[in-house]
Amino acid sequence: MNASRLYRPVTALLSLALLAFQAPAARAADCESPSVLRISIIPAGDVKKDLAQHQPLLEELRSVLGIPVEIYVPPSYGAVVEGLVSGAVHLARLGPASYVAAKKADPQVTAFASYVHKANAYQEAGSSYYSLLIVRADSGIKDIEAVRGKRLALVDPQSTSGSLIPRHIFAKQVGRSLETYFGQLGYTGSHVQSLKRVLGGQADAAFVGSANLAAAASDPATMQKIRVIWRSQAFPHDPFVYRGQLCSGLKDKIRSVFLKREGAAKAATLKNLDGVQFVPVSDQDYQPVREIY
Repeated sequence: MNASRLYRPVTALLSLALLAFQAPAARAADCESPSVLRISIIPAGDVKKDLAQHQPLLEELRSVLGIPVEIYVPPSYGAVVEGLVSGAVHLARLGPASYVAAKKADPQVTAFASYVHKANAYQEAGSSYYSLLIVRADSGIKDIEAVRGKRLALVDPQSTSGSLIPRHIFAKQVGRSLETYFGQLGYTGSHVQSLKRVLGGQADAAFVGSANLAAAASDPATMQKIRVIWRSQAFPHDPFVYRGQLCSGLKDKIRSVFLKREGAAKAATLKNLDGVQFVPVSDQDYQPVREIY
């Protein structure tokens, strides 16, 4: 099925939520205690898979909070930020750069948890990840000089590994902007789509996240078709964040689901994310991203 068709229903739901549930600023003196908790996550490229990965977490939140919990996967990183800042979304999984953008728009947005990732073919175990520049293994491109003038796929303007790091770290290394170093640039919307563009020959190279690439190219046959020709330094992994305007008791319960409670639902969520454990984070952990944002 075409990915755009999958996006339409969740986009429509998010739009309805923005219209029907946005809390006016006049209520700032009162904490927010929603009757339905709404979660949103940045798109990874496969909406059904994105939703399925987080279902055990939703069930655990429903059980602990005692209220309905709904999840939305809009078609862009910016839509998640907009939903969170407006109050249409209460809890979100953001990329590091989209968190920095959300925090700038609403200083009360709070990063409280991330997770330790298992080791894979593209990164060691830990709570950090990398931006990778990939090409087809049979392309003849073996280094960053050989990719000059080629077609480049980026993910989203607010993607850390798929746009921010390339535009600042890679561009500084080669001494030129991406627009002048590459022959053609385009955004694909997700890491999965960027990988598909490279494998399908629609792009010569793509910047993707190491964890995303590991999930999208997990089978040996696909891995053999990819060559990594550049790797950034490590950056902190995706944060889970909530609106600071939520009532303190509700925030405590949300944190407990991630950081205190144990059980099958939490284990299943971590397995789906290829994670080992959830870990606490703070705004300071994302200062390296803020410095290049």
